[in-house]
Amino acid sequence: MSNSLFRKVLIANRGEIALRVIHACKELGIPTVAVYSQADRDSLHVRFADEAVCIGPPASSESYLNIPAVISAAEITNADAIHPGYGFLAESAYFAEVCETCGLTFIGPSPEVIRLMGDKNRARKEMREAGLPIIPGTEKIAGPQEAVARVAGEIGYPVIIKAAAGGGGKGMRIVQSESELATALDLAQTEARAAFGTPDIYLEKYISDARHIEFQILADHHGNVIHLGERECSIQRRHQKLLEEAPSTYLTPELREEVGNLAARAALSVNYSSAGTMEFLFDGSGHYYFMEMNTRIQVEHPVTELVTGLDLVKEQIRIAARQRLEHSQEDIQLRGWAIECRINAECPQTFLPCPGKITAFHPPTFMGVRLDTAAYTEWVISPFYDSLIAKVITYGTNRAEAIKRMERALEMMVVEGVKTTIPLQQRILSNDDFQEGRIHTHFLDRFFPR
Repeated sequence: MSNSLFRKVLIANRGEIALRVIHACKELGIPTVAVYSQADRDSLHVRFADEAVCIGPPASSESYLNIPAVISAAEITNADAIHPGYGFLAESAYFAEVCETCGLTFIGPSPEVIRLMGDKNRARKEMREAGLPIIPGTEKIAGPQEAVARVAGEIGYPVIIKAAAGGGGKGMRIVQSESELATALDLAQTEARAAFGTPDIYLEKYISDARHIEFQILADHHGNVIHLGERECSIQRRHQKLLEEAPSTYLTPELREEVGNLAARAALSVNYSSAGTMEFLFDGSGHYYFMEMNTRIQVEHPVTELVTGLDLVKEQIRIAARQRLEHSQEDIQLRGWAIECRINAECPQTFLPCPGKITAFHPPTFMGVRLDTAAYTEWVISPFYDSLIAKVITYGTNRAEAIKRMERALEMMVVEGVKTTIPLQQRILSNDDFQEGRIHTHFLDRFFPR
């Protein structure tokens, strides 16, 4: 099968997302190149790509984050495009610039947009000017603790400290009163410096019991932009998502149209082109606020694919090849309900990582179940990388059916040799408040205290 998209795509990632991109490329008739560290020599993405190149030792800094090694792998295999997946280099404006300089297409937005939306303060300013409501807060703060305390007092406690260059819950601390500020500030800045290379932080008014709801955007290089509805991401621990669903029980069709159209117009205002996600907080009074934009494919993208019927990775690739979107906003109809559970190699009580060898692996296989994974029996969960084993996604004609299928899928799923979060996911699914859709970002702390 020939294609007019790319000669060959290198996937600058590992695990299930690398496999996901390989599947999309194969359906589009595009040969693929896997890169891997020495620890991932026996991984499935290495086996199923058309070519594979070892790019370094197990440590991420010496392999998957080693930009010269990734670019060299693309050059020696004659690839003309790179898909970064999520994590690692996916939101690196510098990496996107290097790709451009080397004549490689970065399958994602432009370096300028990545840099703009990656700076949370600049992003807030741009989105405010684009008409999105912003959580009351500050621009980037630098200076003595007294200055931060003064600003926090003006906003009003509780406040949340966030890393200006951050994401994924890193460099984030909730502060209930001024007496907690010094410790929280020190921890947030230390973590921000370690994770993002800068201790810069900013403050926002903290909204308790909020709903975390994000909108999926697709935008091409020709001024066309659509949204694909929302994903409910309120079930979290330590600001990391555990379970996602689409659509959300919170949004009415009218509110979905209002926020989705605003998000699409805001993406257009910054010349966005690719798949992207606008994240919002909704309070208990019907107000909503822009939080941030993720300029990549999301871990939880499968739930959107199931309720819309669109392949988001294929759409990313077509957009990067400068093709026009084939769908208008009127074409997008949400059908049914989808739920995703992230299964991690972690102790379900403490969330401590549990690396080791999977001695038995049996995925659920019945109608309405999708499994995104790179795991298999004898696969080793490495301590060097994220502990994600699999994403179990179920689809139903309604939410109740999707939940029932997920309960059955988790009951049938066998993962032996390492501890997993399956028992915790089962407790969440059986909880009355979850089943009734009464959820918020502190659901886990409230109902399953550690």
